[in-house]
Amino acid sequence: MSDTLNYDYPPGASPQEIWAILREVTEGHKEARLRMQETERIVRETSEQMKKTEEQMKRNDKKFGELHNRFGELAEHMVAPSIKEKFNALGYTFEEMSSDKRIYDASGNTIAEVDILLENGDTVMVVEVKAKPKDEDVADHLGLMEVLRRRADSRQDRRRFQGAVAGAIMSDSVRRRIQKNGFYAIEQTGDTVMINIPEGWTPRQW
Repeated sequence: MSDTLNYDYPPGASPQEIWAILREVTEGHKEARLRMQETERIVRETSEQMKKTEEQMKRNDKKFGELHNRFGELAEHMVAPSIKEKFNALGYTFEEMSSDKRIYDASGNTIAEVDILLENGDTVMVVEVKAKPKDEDVADHLGLMEVLRRRADSRQDRRRFQGAVAGAIMSDSVRRRIQKNGFYAIEQTGDTVMINIPEGWTPRQW
């Protein structure tokens, strides 16, 4: 296939006119190539900028996650020192308290992680600590309670299980959801925490 470009020249065109047409066509090709190169440059720069933006968003997400984890650890450290005494003041007699408790199945596999666990011979209080609890945290805690109940039954552990959700910041709607599902709502107040118990409310047992 020939690469020769064929053009229709005006009948009777002089050599000068033909050269003028060729120069015009050539200039047109140059301009087209320049426009294409400029378009490619813009696309390349845009792609690079999008890549940089995506990398920055990933770094920001990582930093936010680390900040959220540190905030969660701070909230947990505020809850743990006084939570046993707070519950015992309500009539419980918790003798043991553990933090970051891993729960294993019969094969030694981790099936749950508990932020704070309070125990005595009759009751186990399972406390979930979040910087700012959300509705899905309440749902997750319900699932955790079911897992712990099944494990206890498999080990002939007949103690009653109860739950609580603690938060440094807690919205009214989340507090209501926590209490509606039978969990104690534990909130930060100053440099300590308080257990918010509505009138007539009773905790759920598993």
